[in-house]
Amino acid sequence: MRANSDYILVIGCFDTKGEVFAYLRDCLMAQGERVFTINTGVLGTTKLFPVDHEAEQVSAAAGISLADLRQKQDRGYAVEIMSKGAAKIVADLVAAGGLKAAIGMGGGGGTYLAIAAMQVVPLGVPKLCLSTLAAKDLSRQLGSKDVTLMPSVVDVAGLNSISKLLIKQAAAAISAMANVPVEQENASAGRIAISMFGNTTACVDKCTELLQQQGYEVFAFHATGTGGRTMESLIRENLFVGILDITTTELADELCGGILSAGPDRVNAAAEMGIPQVVVPGCLDMVNFAQLDTVPELYKSRQLYSWAPDVTLMRTNGRENKKLGELLAQKVNRSEGAAAILLPSKGISQIDAAGGVFYQPETDQVLFQAIKEQAQDKIPVLEIDAHINDTMFAEMAVNTLLDLIKKKAAGTNLE
Repeated sequence: MRANSDYILVIGCFDTKGEVFAYLRDCLMAQGERVFTINTGVLGTTKLFPVDHEAEQVSAAAGISLADLRQKQDRGYAVEIMSKGAAKIVADLVAAGGLKAAIGMGGGGGTYLAIAAMQVVPLGVPKLCLSTLAAKDLSRQLGSKDVTLMPSVVDVAGLNSISKLLIKQAAAAISAMANVPVEQENASAGRIAISMFGNTTACVDKCTELLQQQGYEVFAFHATGTGGRTMESLIRENLFVGILDITTTELADELCGGILSAGPDRVNAAAEMGIPQVVVPGCLDMVNFAQLDTVPELYKSRQLYSWAPDVTLMRTNGRENKKLGELLAQKVNRSEGAAAILLPSKGISQIDAAGGVFYQPETDQVLFQAIKEQAQDKIPVLEIDAHINDTMFAEMAVNTLLDLIKKKAAGTNLE
């Protein structure tokens, strides 16, 4: 079931919070909006407004009956099941068309349910959650999605002068966001994603300049964990025609327990989606930690460098570089021909250059050799006699990617 035209989706636990959601619905309708509702509350429903998807449908979408869920009497399990079911229903609504925004409200459970359901809503479709937890770190729940968090100040339980004001403002905010006209972008050759770090900025800036000269729109993602996850997520949404993965440093943080890991799925999406990509082991010479005193005891005797007062970099060693090279090649091997790996022989970061604090050509060669040995024949591995931030390397990276894009468009592979 879905609304007949564009609508705002309201997700919430209508069993215990029917009154506040009825008020939210009224506020949205006062803004002239059509409203579609999903009940994620397992204890019952509300008679204060019509519910489009009841809790029985939500749990069933996750493969379990509501009766069985109630009988189990496990709140954590119920939240998990209902979040999965809600996400499945929302995904179907997105596919059917008409969903122009989504809004939810709640405490701990309600916030988790709303954000989980919003994960399937595409980038650019407004998402807002009025939450008691808005001031906390919800990065794990939010992932890479563009969800706006709004503090509820008081608990989302019953109506009072504060909650009514903030719910009315939330309704006005999501309505305004949903009705922002989408500007028609000037025609471009396509979108390119590129990963960057302070240590690879010169390379990324030059690549961006060269791609823009060819008519491409370039999207840079800071390799801070969140940036890498966001890039991977948007690649899976098929937003890009090509990927310049210049800065794969998040793999080193994942291996060594640094603070900027993007998780084990980093450098997977382009291969899985069949999108042309050029991959570079940029900044795999370093692992990121916060202040010096936060570096794990295991690494206290390693080569450390203070990049900033709150950023401590650890130089990766030969053993780690071997593992990283093998991992990088294995990930790129999953590509069906539309990929290449470029190796800058004179250094893979700003501080891994002649005279730089992390300059260790022999350690870089361990990395490069591992990549060469693991890469399959269908994946070209090109070692360039340049530093990663040299203009020549940026030109080679761009030209290689453009060649891959053209050959994919022509229905051929690189070989």
